[in-house]
Amino acid sequence: MTVFPVAPEVVAGAAASLGTDPITLADLLRVANSPGFERWQEQIRRTGGCSHPIRLRGETVTRDRVTGGVLYSYSTANEPGGMLRVACGNRRASRCPACAWTYAGDTYHLIRAGITGDERKDVPATVRDHPRVFATLTAPSFGPVHNRPASGRCRCGGSHAEDDPTLGTALDPASYDYAGAVLWNNFAGDLWRRFTIYLRREIAARAGLTQTAMREVCRVAFGKVAEFQKRGSVHFHAVVRLDGPDGPDTAPPAWATVALLDDAIKAAAARVSVPVPASGGQPARVLCWGSQVDVQPIGALGQEELTEQAVASYVAKYATKAAETTGTVDRRIGELSELDKLALPAHTRHLIEACWDLNDAYPERLLARWAHMLGFRGHFSTKSRRYSTTLGALRQVRADYRARQERRERGLPEDLDDSEGSTLVLAHWTYAGQGHTPGESWLAASIAREIRFNRETAREALAGLDDWEVCA
Repeated sequence: MTVFPVAPEVVAGAAASLGTDPITLADLLRVANSPGFERWQEQIRRTGGCSHPIRLRGETVTRDRVTGGVLYSYSTANEPGGMLRVACGNRRASRCPACAWTYAGDTYHLIRAGITGDERKDVPATVRDHPRVFATLTAPSFGPVHNRPASGRCRCGGSHAEDDPTLGTALDPASYDYAGAVLWNNFAGDLWRRFTIYLRREIAARAGLTQTAMREVCRVAFGKVAEFQKRGSVHFHAVVRLDGPDGPDTAPPAWATVALLDDAIKAAAARVSVPVPASGGQPARVLCWGSQVDVQPIGALGQEELTEQAVASYVAKYATKAAETTGTVDRRIGELSELDKLALPAHTRHLIEACWDLNDAYPERLLARWAHMLGFRGHFSTKSRRYSTTLGALRQVRADYRARQERRERGLPEDLDDSEGSTLVLAHWTYAGQGHTPGESWLAASIAREIRFNRETAREALAGLDDWEVCA
């Protein structure tokens, strides 16, 4: 393909019209005029418009194990740039919106299957008749912050708009317990683990059973996601469900009700604590949940305000977020001096500095390593073993679908059964880098927007269904 030179002033004018810089536009033109551009686009579409694809070099050969004949061979030597690009798979929307959208869709289906049931995911529809609630557990107060109370007037004496950057920041930074705030974040995972233990105890006590006896008749299942508040403290949202002794396939006992589950959750949250010993000049602390524990029943077939779909969408939404609402960065901070190069809100900077200040006092907690997460080091999304399907299973379904597509394109049987090892696959891959050039990045973002637009169009055509429900 012939590449025609373009005058710099023309590039600058085109860059302004496209809302990009001349360097990006020049690189965009280079990519668009490169041999194999259509194949490059196809690769990026297959990644969903991934922002930071992983680049691989290598080859694979599929042989008939008996005859040794080659059934299929592939090499990246004929690909654009001699590389294959695959999706990065990052769950964070701030890093890769395309891969985060896929992760959110998987989380949506995982959570929804545990609420409504889905035979395709080995969860019977009868779970809709099991006691199910949506619980929110929060952090305690570490000092007054700017907020938007029901009265409309903050403790500072003013009223804040919803997008006011001062929301969540300390009214008096000098008295705010920044050390307590980051330690609470750091131990939040331990608080959740202990909460699940106490919850089973509280349910057994209300049923008049020992914990051993309760396991013979009732099981607790949950799907949980973490969310950062603007003040920089993490809290948890969880779908909690009561099942029979063998999980979702069996009905819970008659005494297992939403009211009992509600009472047990609040009692367990009130009892849980994690002691933190004094160390490095820091006083001993006892970390507990905040007093605001919200438990709402999940409606079946629209019987309650909190619908099944709304809960699944809410959990999926926060599965792709981290601490970005506080203005922090989405990568690790190697040295405290890096903060001087970052445009951080003062409140967020104090929380990060507190992590570094406490690192030597609690070396096993790795506070400096997790300073960008304001001390939090737990998983953002977790579930109990029998809640529903797994993210791995959902990804395998997608991988199997793509494998069938590829076999069809190669002229092989779509439902090739290789359970007896009739074929032999020899592959060799090497890492060749990650990410895009500036022009590639602009084009990939355009592809991602196009894919998202098509999905939203499909959603509108099927009014009432969630975007993830239609397209994931």
